[in-house]
Amino acid sequence: MPKLDKCIDALLESYNSRGLMNPAGEANLPSRQSIENILQELTELLFPGFGVMEALDHNKLALITAERVNRAARSLEQEVEKCVAFGLRQEGKGSESFRGCRAGAEIMVGVFFSKLPEIRAQLDLDIGAIFKGDPAVKSTEEIILSYPGLEAIMVHRLANFFWMRNIPLIPRMMSEIVHSKTGIDIHPGAEIGESFFIDHGTGVVIGETSVIGKNVKIYQGVTLGALSVKKELAGKKRHPTIEDDVTVYAGATILGGDTIIGKGSVIGGNVWLTHSVPPGSKIYVNQANNIH
Repeated sequence: MPKLDKCIDALLESYNSRGLMNPAGEANLPSRQSIENILQELTELLFPGFGVMEALDHNKLALITAERVNRAARSLEQEVEKCVAFGLRQEGKGSESFRGCRAGAEIMVGVFFSKLPEIRAQLDLDIGAIFKGDPAVKSTEEIILSYPGLEAIMVHRLANFFWMRNIPLIPRMMSEIVHSKTGIDIHPGAEIGESFFIDHGTGVVIGETSVIGKNVKIYQGVTLGALSVKKELAGKKRHPTIEDDVTVYAGATILGGDTIIGKGSVIGGNVWLTHSVPPGSKIYVNQANNIH
């Protein structure tokens, strides 16, 4: 078809002139579909039996777990290797630098899987916080099967491992995959303490340099953001610190890298804060400038 031939020619020309393509002949970029599949495998390792159609056979649990770990590890090694190679290309390193990518990926993935029991322990505390903080929930099973906040926290704790080790692409891919599913946007660089509870969750945004303490509860529509999005501020603390035992209600916006919400404070719905408040504060819309 002549019209399609013209379209093909135009697309090829745009590839040459504008780029924005995964270049042939170089190491491939990580696959979003593969990362999604890996997240599904990791979810099943963290919460065995919750994602399968049939009941889990406890007599075969060791075999099933070994198979799943090995399958997920092989897939993850491939994707991490691609990301390490991408990082080296971004740094302008020569081809000789790529020789250790596979070995480095294997080591990284081995460390990652050794951390899964620790991540399970963190998630157990998160589930406990949800169960304690939400009168509507009837069981831990309900939380694991249906709470988007837990899913977002789980993926964040996985993605943060790679972010803290300077692996490019994969952490953001993981966080955006769960963002698209839950409506909860947590940058993988955010530091989040134990027993974290996101209630309802839709519209929550937690920025890259946010620091969140223990036993923090936030509701839907909360933003922990930056006062400025200037590119030259990259690498600096731009997002707030939320200390232990803080509750932030729906629609509240807290901005700025110097902003600290003191321990045990309550931030009411729709409050806009760009300054710190001391421990034990109660801040509401009609008295946002009157801290008590």
